[in-house]
Amino acid sequence: MMQVSAIVLPLLAVSVAAGAKLQIGLRFVHVLAGILWVGLLYFFNLVNLRFLRELDAATRLRIYARLMRPTLWWFRWASVVTVLAGIWLWMVAIGEDKASAFAVGLVPHPGRAIGSFFVIWTVVSFVMIGILSMGKLNRRGPLLAIVFAALVAAAAWLYVSLNSTGWESNRQLCIGIGGGIGWVMMNNVWGVLWRAQKRILQWTESSPNAADPAPPDIQKLMLLSAVTARTNFWLTFPMLFFMVCASHYILFLAH
Repeated sequence: MMQVSAIVLPLLAVSVAAGAKLQIGLRFVHVLAGILWVGLLYFFNLVNLRFLRELDAATRLRIYARLMRPTLWWFRWASVVTVLAGIWLWMVAIGEDKASAFAVGLVPHPGRAIGSFFVIWTVVSFVMIGILSMGKLNRRGPLLAIVFAALVAAAAWLYVSLNSTGWESNRQLCIGIGGGIGWVMMNNVWGVLWRAQKRILQWTESSPNAADPAPPDIQKLMLLSAVTARTNFWLTFPMLFFMVCASHYILFLAH
């Protein structure tokens, strides 16, 4: 926690001092990248998967790489820009909460707020990536959904429990949950989905005969990619809920 504070607190001071211009710029970048990221995620789940299944094998093999390489490039980098801009905005909010706390005689703990965020949600990421990569639950959608829902709910409860000392605003805590889910989603993109898709793309580009079925390892990667995309699809709903509540609905009242 102390190392996090030493790195982050100077950034908070600069961000707060920069004021409204920095915040509106970050917010614009965050929203724009988020629309691109979530929009492509919805495209994958609601349109693309069904469309590809309806194609004959030769056509699917011919267009897959040409469609997916540029789409996945925008998709994965939009996730990075969305999350990094969002975390910076959140740190600005923490800096403002810190100043407000000092003004009324409270003792803020910005290092704990930021450190616990990265520890809790990174652990969730590792657990989720591990479960997806093992593949034992990838064909058992309802059970996988229950496991992941319980994991995210426990992480959200733990984050709020550790950061409910009276100085934290509703905005800080809501983003601490919604942004944490976004952090998990970004790690799913880079740690599972993109790694699987790279292998699938290499196979589609080198496969000599469209009539040949995909080898077992590629079939497993296709399932893994689809399940990860569907997992992130469902995670967008609580993520967006908490991000909206950060500015538009009071979920967490200061003591």
